[in-house]
Amino acid sequence: MKPSATQGLNARQQQMLEHLSREGELRIATLKEAYHVTEMTIRRDLEKLEETGAVRRTFGGAIFIGKDIALQERAGILMEEKARIGRYAASFIRSGESVFIDGGTTTLQVAKFLPTGMNITVVTNALNVATELSVKQIPVLMTGGMLLEATNSLVGPIAAQNLGSMAFDRVFLGATGLSMEHGFSNSNLYEAEIKQIAIRQASECNILLDHSKFGNRMLVSFAGLSGVDRIITDQQPDEKLQLACAESGVLLEVAGEL
Repeated sequence: MKPSATQGLNARQQQMLEHLSREGELRIATLKEAYHVTEMTIRRDLEKLEETGAVRRTFGGAIFIGKDIALQERAGILMEEKARIGRYAASFIRSGESVFIDGGTTTLQVAKFLPTGMNITVVTNALNVATELSVKQIPVLMTGGMLLEATNSLVGPIAAQNLGSMAFDRVFLGATGLSMEHGFSNSNLYEAEIKQIAIRQASECNILLDHSKFGNRMLVSFAGLSGVDRIITDQQPDEKLQLACAESGVLLEVAGEL
């Protein structure tokens, strides 16, 4: 969501956007009561909010789909830590396997550390991952779908349908947040859907995230702690989260120095 996208909102629409960001989803009837305006006015307001990219209208209401930080803005954050995570994650991939790598600056590092000509097939919904592998003589399949500009990933019903027809030895997914209560979460509804399908189609699921994501609770939880096999990170979380991971049976592994 660009700052300029919210500049054209009136005071009520600004309040409504904040309301949706807190609640996640609201019905038109609820909004009518809260703002004392007609249903037609609420519908026009929701159309305006949808134009910001942070809200999606649904039948009878709207949901907040999050404010994505653009990929280029995230690219320079904690790069050494992300490279360590990516190299460690890549070491698990074996010849002959089929793997899925989703979009993000940490998951991109997995592609960067794969050796040229490795005998694997990579499926991805991320343009940056496909670009990285295109010069490495590694077969790449893209999911197709709708381009999410902020993260350069493909999402939506076409991506979901294609992904749901495949099976993977391993998947490597990023997450924006990890907490005991909310599990692994993401700020974007469409990306979370792709992650859920990838987990379902995988023999082994690896979540890649740096320490800054510990304790974060984003809008959409795409898996609980017990729903994945391994977390690869750059440093241990606090003792409570370590214990929760152990009780859930998920491996928590810290990538070593480069």
